[in-house]
Amino acid sequence: MNLNLSDKIIIVTGGAKGIGEGIVRALANEGAIPVIIGRNETDNEKTLETIGGNGFQVAAELSDPEGCRRAVEQVVAKYGRIDGLVNNAGVNDGVNLENGSYEAFMASLHKNLVHYYLIAHYALPELKKSKGSIVNIGSKTAETGQGGTSAYAAANGGRNALTREWAVELLKYGIRVNAVIVAECYTPLYDKWIKTLPNPDETLQKITEKIPLGNRMTTAEEIANMVVFLLSERSSHTTGQLIHVDGGYVHLDRALI
Repeated sequence: MNLNLSDKIIIVTGGAKGIGEGIVRALANEGAIPVIIGRNETDNEKTLETIGGNGFQVAAELSDPEGCRRAVEQVVAKYGRIDGLVNNAGVNDGVNLENGSYEAFMASLHKNLVHYYLIAHYALPELKKSKGSIVNIGSKTAETGQGGTSAYAAANGGRNALTREWAVELLKYGIRVNAVIVAECYTPLYDKWIKTLPNPDETLQKITEKIPLGNRMTTAEEIANMVVFLLSERSSHTTGQLIHVDGGYVHLDRALI
């Protein structure tokens, strides 16, 4: 299926690694021009090299509001337009209720939620011109809880709410807004987390056994394929949706497993 994304300028925050990298690759495969916004210039450039260099990167600290503004300005200065936005950057940082603090909680919201708003806010004038689409990457933690990660769960609840709110607010501009919700996807960050546990291999096996479809992890490529579809005109009447690409992990009856 031709998604008609050739030469579209698509911002991907946190596009250098993990799910973001998968999205950048999928966009490049469709002929789009991915723009990575992330804090590490070397990582950004490395990922662009793997797709043949047809893209752009902006090194920015997304937890800094001014960094968000400057990053979008650089994209507009380079290309003169923005055709789509994927808010993806974030980290499950384990700021919990029992041992957390106000400072850590607020810092986590800036790392995981506030920049979703800011990047979209600064990109909006160009998205209005292009009638571009926004896709927010979210996590199951907003719906299922996880334990020990209050700030990240709150941020993802906010991502879901913003997806629906923006879909309503931006109807008049023809801008569609959707979210792809991730459950168990094996990324470098996931690998780092699992290795902190006492029995990582055993724990990983227990998790994968609970994923209904195929008893396996979702891949970054599978997340990316849905994101690219939602960015394209092939999903032209889809907006305000929280789409779970998770092998049925969140919603299917565990009695089936």
